[in-house]
Amino acid sequence: MNPHNKSIEELKDIAAQVRRDIVRMVHAVNSGHPGGSLGCTDYFVSLYFKVMNYSPKFNMDGQGEDLFFLSNGHISPVWYSTLARAGFFDVKELATFRKLNSRLQGHPATEEGLEGIRVASGSLGQGLSVATGAAQVKKLNKDNSLVYVLMGDGEVEEGQVWEAAMYAAHHKVDNLIATIDLNGQQIDGSTEEVMGLGDLRKKFEAFGWHVLEANGNQFETLLPALDEAKAATGKGKPVMLLMHTEMGYGVDFMMGSHKWHGVAPNDEQLEIALQQLMVKHASDY
Repeated sequence: MNPHNKSIEELKDIAAQVRRDIVRMVHAVNSGHPGGSLGCTDYFVSLYFKVMNYSPKFNMDGQGEDLFFLSNGHISPVWYSTLARAGFFDVKELATFRKLNSRLQGHPATEEGLEGIRVASGSLGQGLSVATGAAQVKKLNKDNSLVYVLMGDGEVEEGQVWEAAMYAAHHKVDNLIATIDLNGQQIDGSTEEVMGLGDLRKKFEAFGWHVLEANGNQFETLLPALDEAKAATGKGKPVMLLMHTEMGYGVDFMMGSHKWHGVAPNDEQLEIALQQLMVKHASDY
C-alpha cells in the first residue's frame, strides 16, 4: 500500500531536497533543530518512500497500515518536510514552520490537524511507550501492520524508555521496530560527557530485544537493515535498530557538533549549506 517505491538514486535526490527544506525552514524563523534533522533525513526518506506501507489518504486510526511515531519531537523539520514531499500536505505549507497559528509547530502536535501526525511529541522519553501501546492495539485487532518509532540517543537517558523496553519485551510486542539515532550528541555536549550510554546492544538484548545496527547516513546500508528489521518481526521479540548517524549530515560546518542541535544558520551559512545540498531538479517551496 506504500504509494512510493523509489530507487536509491531517487531516494538520494529526495533526501537532498528534504535537507534543503530543513535548513531553509529553521533559517526563516531563526529557530529550530537542524542538526538531528539533517542526520536522520535518510531514515525518514527510507521509511516514507520505500519501507512503510501506508495509505496516501491519512486516517487517524491507522488501521491496516504501518504507523510511525517521532519520540524526539524537536527534529520536527525533517518529519514535516518528508510528509509534505510524500504528499500528506502541500509543500508550500513548510513556509509556515514555527510561525503563529501554523500547523507546523516546533514540536509535532495534533490539535492543528496536520496530516501524518498521530500524537504530540517533544516531551522526551514517551515515544517508545506510545508506540508499544499502538503496536499492542494492532495485535489485539489482528492487524498485521507494523509500528515504527524513532528516539534520540540523549533521550535514552530518560527512565521511561527503559520501563517501556522492559514492558515491550515482556509482552512480546513483536510488531514494533524502534530506532535510536546514535549521533553521540545532545543539547549540552556529547552523550559520553553528559551521561554515557554504555553498550546499548548488550543492554537491549538483556532486556529481551532483537537488536540490529546500521549506518543511518547511507541508503546502501540502511535499507538492508530496515528490511532485516521487518524480517525479524513476528518472532516473539520487539526489534531495535541502533542507527549510527552524524549530526548535521550533508552540511560540512554542522557535522559532528552538538552546537548545531538547536541553532539556525545565518544568511551566509544558509547559502553555503544550499550550495552543498544541490539537487538536479530542486523544488524549493
